[in-house]
Amino acid sequence: MAAWIWILIAIGVLVVLGLVAFGARRNREKTQRREQAQELRQKADAHTRQAEERERVAQEQVQQAKEARKVAAEVGARADHIDPDAETTDENAQ
Repeated sequence: MAAWIWILIAIGVLVVLGLVAFGARRNREKTQRREQAQELRQKADAHTRQAEERERVAQEQVQQAKEARKVAAEVGARADHIDPDAETTDENAQ
């Protein structure tokens, strides 16, 4: 066989090897990006769960504060009713 045929075969083999290496590198990069995306999703899920828990606790605290305000208003009204010196709207009307 002529030398130029061997040169063409060698060039063809090098091109194929280069394409295989390039494809393997791209697959490795894709795998790394998938793993990174999965980690980011897990972090996002964890942050979401924490935020939902904080929101739930905040809503409970709001409810407790409303109940405490209601109790305070009831106690204040009872104190005003009991206290003979407390001014009421009825006394102001007279």
